[in-house]
Amino acid sequence: MTTPLPAALRQRGTRIGLALAGLLASGWAQAQRAVNDLPGGPAVNQLDLHPPMSGIAQQQQSLHYIVLWICIVIFVAVFGVMFYSILKHRKSVGHKAANFHESVAVEIAWTIIPFVIVIGMGAMATRTVVAMKDTSNADITIKATGYQWKWGYDYLKGEGEGINFLSTLDLSHRVMSDSGKPSGDNYLLKVDNPLVVPVNQKIRIVTTANDVIHAWMVPSLGVKQDAIPGFVRDTWFRADKTGDFYGQCAELCGKEHAYMPIHVKVVSQADYATWVAGKQKELAALADDPAKVWALPELVARGEKVYAANCAACHRPDGKGAGPIKPLDGSAIVLGEPAAQIQILLNGAANGAMPAWKQLSDTEIAAVLTYTKNSWSNQTGKLVQPAEIVAARK
Repeated sequence: MTTPLPAALRQRGTRIGLALAGLLASGWAQAQRAVNDLPGGPAVNQLDLHPPMSGIAQQQQSLHYIVLWICIVIFVAVFGVMFYSILKHRKSVGHKAANFHESVAVEIAWTIIPFVIVIGMGAMATRTVVAMKDTSNADITIKATGYQWKWGYDYLKGEGEGINFLSTLDLSHRVMSDSGKPSGDNYLLKVDNPLVVPVNQKIRIVTTANDVIHAWMVPSLGVKQDAIPGFVRDTWFRADKTGDFYGQCAELCGKEHAYMPIHVKVVSQADYATWVAGKQKELAALADDPAKVWALPELVARGEKVYAANCAACHRPDGKGAGPIKPLDGSAIVLGEPAAQIQILLNGAANGAMPAWKQLSDTEIAAVLTYTKNSWSNQTGKLVQPAEIVAARK
């Protein structure tokens, strides 16, 4: 036999419950108000496809609507006939089951009609699929290489040829994710270096990967192509309007899969030419002589920038690591001789959990190694010269 709770206690519990419900509702309302539609990206409570910003994306959306309506009509027709038959010919109103075995006319009808529908849908889709695969006569060709967990872009042909850079999740968004306090309409979609292309030009994207399978996807542009290690695939798009368009890696590629966004910045031809000129000057300034002998302060200053752009997202700005990510502050490998640390940066470790960083220049690798050996509590006074990286690559 249970003893009933006193009325005062029940009333107090009710008030607490109502207060908690009010707080939850208030928090939900604030969260709803804090996030808005992101032009070129996801929308709040989005159910439909992204607004199309390329000819291929428009064709994909049209096909989606046509096939959807065909399916709706088939659904209504089939289930309408079924439920009509059940209700109008039920035993309770005096109907008796018919006794028959087959009908040649019905057999022919339900074979030919679906065949015609499928052929019709296939014919409509074929034009779009063929267009999606036609990467010929591109104005600009860009190679997109998937890494755990970032994208590398190399401008192979056309205006901007020779430009290359890495595109990584903006560090502030990783910090927001780690703290559990997301904010902004572009949460986990902001990158440090967006892919910049001109409007109304055919952009061919050649995809591959350095480690595991990734997928380069930008819904607004109608593009999704797997990036497979050891293989080269390609796709293309032609943006109809200037603006910012967002996507993500669409293949489960490891524990940092959610932190691998894609940002395509479409600009006017004049703005693109200006960007290309600036980027080429920037790359020329960074084209260091690997035979140069650096002083410790210079390498540390250079390494701090490389670390912030490529390493801080996982190892944290203070070098303490997080969860399974090992700390660099106080690490025996970092404090020891550079040979072991060089091999880890060049070849990766822990079955890909620590990715290889061969794509960085010899000077950048030497600089970031020197920075880790002389930052936080790691005041070793040791430095690594670019020539040591050149020798380790052989």
